[in-house]
Amino acid sequence: MLKISTLFLVASLVTGFGNQKVLAQQSVQLLGSDCTPDLDHPVTEPATGRTFVIDFPCDLRSDEEVTVILNLHGGGSNTRYQHGYFPAFEYKEQFRLIVATPYSPVRRWSEVDDAYLQNIVSLITAAVGSENIRALWLAGHSQGGSTSRRLVCTEFFRDKVDGFLSLSGGRLGGSPQRSPDAGRPRQADDPPPAARTTPPTLRTEVEQPDCDFSHIFAIGEHEIVELPTTSTWAERYHCAARVQRPDVVDTEAGHVHDSGHQNPATKAWGRLPRGGTSQVFVYPDCDDGRVVADVIRVDKGHTEGLEPNVVKEILRLMVSASGGKIQG
Repeated sequence: MLKISTLFLVASLVTGFGNQKVLAQQSVQLLGSDCTPDLDHPVTEPATGRTFVIDFPCDLRSDEEVTVILNLHGGGSNTRYQHGYFPAFEYKEQFRLIVATPYSPVRRWSEVDDAYLQNIVSLITAAVGSENIRALWLAGHSQGGSTSRRLVCTEFFRDKVDGFLSLSGGRLGGSPQRSPDAGRPRQADDPPPAARTTPPTLRTEVEQPDCDFSHIFAIGEHEIVELPTTSTWAERYHCAARVQRPDVVDTEAGHVHDSGHQNPATKAWGRLPRGGTSQVFVYPDCDDGRVVADVIRVDKGHTEGLEPNVVKEILRLMVSASGGKIQG
């Protein structure tokens, strides 16, 4: 029997509950949104009045397990860009995904946003039922990745999150050295830089999180000097030595790029969308079914949106990991 509430609605039920083939053709809504959302009319989170976009299978059943992804944009970015940068929504039917893409009005995440992000997870949990959430993943690009890292072991998330996907947002288990060219490039028409009055602050290694989850790190080749061949996060779960899987080849380009920083462009920051090849490194046989993996997007930079086949491969890794935290 379908669970009908103000949060989860099926537009037409006249064909009966048992006919899944007919049900898949009906108009399913979740939190007032269609399964293929209108980005100009997102869902409102009632407690804060802020909005987010939600994608989910158009044939979603109320009694099936799903993987939920909270997909955070980077600093200076927005919902629309992140929706296209990591377009997990394109595989929502295949992998049974609910993907929530939130938005910071100041385009940078901080502690003031925590309640809003928690409320999104609570809304989705109430809508589909905690028993139907197979896994919850935090995913974030750049500053969204570092925010996910900050959040993952906080009181609200530590007993809910099964995995953390860092999209150029920092690697657990040993950080690679940043490329000397990393960072937003100065443009030909930029005003002269202000004189520096204080020396730059050196980046320091952040302490390892103290809760348990799977971890996937994906980055453009030109953003770093070299990827470490070992991972203390993999050692934590007694994973086997790193193995390289077959390369993922994409003939299609990603959806987005930073059009405002192409004069001149830099390889480290990112150029125009195009196909490419990605290297996939996995630490197999981890304790408790966890996944630890790295993905290097060859000849890519920080802002080029992920191509379809590498998105599919990352999602395949995500759904292969153990889950069930939120189910208790």
